[in-house]
Amino acid sequence: MADFKASLSNDAPPPALSPSLTALWWAAKGNWDAAHKIVQDESSAEAAWVHAYLHRVEGDLGNAGYWYRQSGQPAAIDSLEAEWDRIVFTLLLGERT
Repeated sequence: MADFKASLSNDAPPPALSPSLTALWWAAKGNWDAAHKIVQDESSAEAAWVHAYLHRVEGDLGNAGYWYRQSGQPAAIDSLEAEWDRIVFTLLLGERT
């Protein structure tokens, strides 16, 4: 997790990041368009989960609900910050929480 946070000071994401983590990297940098573009064409459950989170942050709850269902995740009931931590922790460590 520290490496991910440290990489945010770079101008581009590390090349070894998965598409889902790359999307989160762009979201952390405030570039929501880039984040959406990365996950919109991915078919993995993790990408759908990240896509749901992006829509949730933007207040687009209809699309967020759709992408949560696609990911197999329940609709988030925790804070945005807690969900961010859960997503990043899960994707970086490969463990479901």
